[in-house]
Amino acid sequence: MELFAHLKARFPHLPCTRGFDFSRHTTIGCGGSAAAEAQPRTAEEGAALLAWLERGRIPHCILGAGANVLPSDGMFEGVVVRFCRLRTLDADGPLVFAGAGVTGGALLSFAQARGIGGFSPFSGIPMTMGGGTAMNAGVRELHFSDITERVLCASGGELCTLPARECAFGDKQSVFLSGIAVLGVTLRGRQALPEDIARESCYFRTRRRKLPKGRSMGCVFVNPEGMSAGALIEPCGLKGARVGGAVVSDAHANFILNEGATASEIAALIDLIGRTVTARTGIVLREEIRRIP
Repeated sequence: MELFAHLKARFPHLPCTRGFDFSRHTTIGCGGSAAAEAQPRTAEEGAALLAWLERGRIPHCILGAGANVLPSDGMFEGVVVRFCRLRTLDADGPLVFAGAGVTGGALLSFAQARGIGGFSPFSGIPMTMGGGTAMNAGVRELHFSDITERVLCASGGELCTLPARECAFGDKQSVFLSGIAVLGVTLRGRQALPEDIARESCYFRTRRRKLPKGRSMGCVFVNPEGMSAGALIEPCGLKGARVGGAVVSDAHANFILNEGATASEIAALIDLIGRTVTARTGIVLREEIRRIP
């Protein structure tokens, strides 16, 4: 049975579509297609879907805002799971629970209206709470690991809640990159005046305007301890380096821009940068982006 039909037969009420275009749902704007896409409406439905996919050994991947990912070219004979319908937002004092599909902008607006600060450094970052938690997203001043209390997740088909200390947060990584799906997260904010929150958010949005314009994945490589990946790449003469339609930004050497590139061309440019930096400096750069599927 065709995968989409198989999916609909098992979950007749689950919102899903036949065919999924990665280039339309990722910030880098490239990649091939997937056989099907599914959008669970509840955490329970999401856990049930993932359990079914795992039991049947059906290929699948989870996609959030599509900002720090590089999809592959060609056809993915699997299911793209998107938690964009999990948009619950609730506050208990300074604690905010956000479903995996809540965007960074929605979190900030919700919190500001209730006088809950502490999230302003996330302003302008293209992300969902699910992807942000899994990638331990953030900027110099704040990462998810700094404010996460607990995470609602699905593992082995079961819903569970992990306290922050069990999430194995690291530099742009967590336990959720190894098969555990984030369905929601409880974040710890602080009391603040809405006007102060707005001012802080404006500062961080303005700072992000200096980042390269164009289709990109954001920073490609994690900054090594005490170093800047961009500052390592630039002296290697790689600004402006190109593979097909993929080019290293002249404004920020840790950004690759899509100027009509295929995913394979972008991947080749990433590999070229990594090899060149290692050959010149002896430092092995770790990719910040996630390759899917």
